Amino acid sequence: MQGRDKIGALEAFSIGVGGMVGGGIFAVLGLTITLSHGGAPIAFAIAGFIALVTVYSYVKLSVRYPSEGGTIKFIVEGFGNGIFAVLINNLLLISYVIMLSLYAYAFGSYGAALLGLDNVAWVQNVLAAGVIAFFAMINLMGSSTTGKTEDVMVFIKLAILILFIGAGFMTLDTSRLEPVTWTSTTSLLTGGLIIFLAYEGFELIANTAQDIKEPEKNLPRAYYGAVIFVIVLYMAVAAVAVGNVSLSEAEQAKDYVLAVAAKPFFGHAGFIIIAIAALLSTASAINATLYGGGRVGYLIAKLGDLPDSFEKRIKNGYEGVVIIALLSIIFAISFNLENISVAGSLGFLIIFSLVNLAHFRLYKQTGGNRWIAGFGFLLCLGATLVLIGYNLIHKPEALMSSSLVLGMVALFSYLYYKIEKRHSILNADNE
Repeated sequence: MQGRDKIGALEAFSIGVGGMVGGGIFAVLGLTITLSHGGAPIAFAIAGFIALVTVYSYVKLSVRYPSEGGTIKFIVEGFGNGIFAVLINNLLLISYVIMLSLYAYAFGSYGAALLGLDNVAWVQNVLAAGVIAFFAMINLMGSSTTGKTEDVMVFIKLAILILFIGAGFMTLDTSRLEPVTWTSTTSLLTGGLIIFLAYEGFELIANTAQDIKEPEKNLPRAYYGAVIFVIVLYMAVAAVAVGNVSLSEAEQAKDYVLAVAAKPFFGHAGFIIIAIAALLSTASAINATLYGGGRVGYLIAKLGDLPDSFEKRIKNGYEGVVIIALLSIIFAISFNLENISVAGSLGFLIIFSLVNLAHFRLYKQTGGNRWIAGFGFLLCLGATLVLIGYNLIHKPEALMSSSLVLGMVALFSYLYYKIEKRHSILNADNE
């Protein structure tokens, strides 16, 4: 039997960057500017710092426990495959659903704006649902060109963003970035935490750990390189957007602010170019996340924590992809952007805090520094509490949506675990 194809640090770096620079920057930039004003670049730096500390645990765990399961494997190793792991693994899956709905929401917003119908809700919803359905079919067909298409899309969106940064600095109004324009420390921090989900894609590198050449050397390079590159990219994009768009314009065009920010230096053509880049970017993110979500659902089902439907094949994909796609469509057309963002950030902050805690418990096996892992846990936990507290005071409706989602995941996980456990006992007794 032939061995698996191996990839290097550059390929793993590309996977991480592609996962992070998906639809997040296009979807949540306007929301960040609304919350942080001139401090938007700092908000991205805050979120990036949390991601960077968490990367330490991912590096150590990925080298010690290389697996296609990635985060799922780390949770099971750290806490066992009991009810707690079931809950967290299902939370990871629903977080993928939230990310898909966020990308689809952004696709619908930019698509409607490009058509000149940005205030027509049903057009946005049709576009959001349609793009998810389309790529669900692509995933089920298992097109051999999917991987190459993803590489091309990643290159195009990075090229356009770098061009956007280079040209945008020429017309930058630096007075809009001065500390006097920043919001309060609490709002600035919350702005960073709400867009934390824009960094969650680095965890996709964990799913490639089995296939990386010289993992002890290449995994750290890929993880740290990807996150640091994206922090710098996001801060630069945010600076250009803030320096070229007034707060009132950012508020009005919150869902597609990046396209509006290109107008001062590229004119209307810039609006069209950025809008097309956003469509390509969010489409590629939807395609990749559906593939990853289907794989995660399959692995969780193999552990016995989800119904067998997630394991069943349809053509070259999994039946779970259809379930994930349907849930994502419901989320995309039922929640507004801020509610989706808060729920997604909360989900990944909880997951990353527990990955850090798992590493804290497994530090002897990984040879890692226990206190860095512990600091990562406290940092993610503290960020979770700050995000909850801020929204409890200022945006309770966003927190209600998040609580509803988390409550449904917890209830499903508990009931399914109890039913499956009882089913296993009955089968054992019958045997």
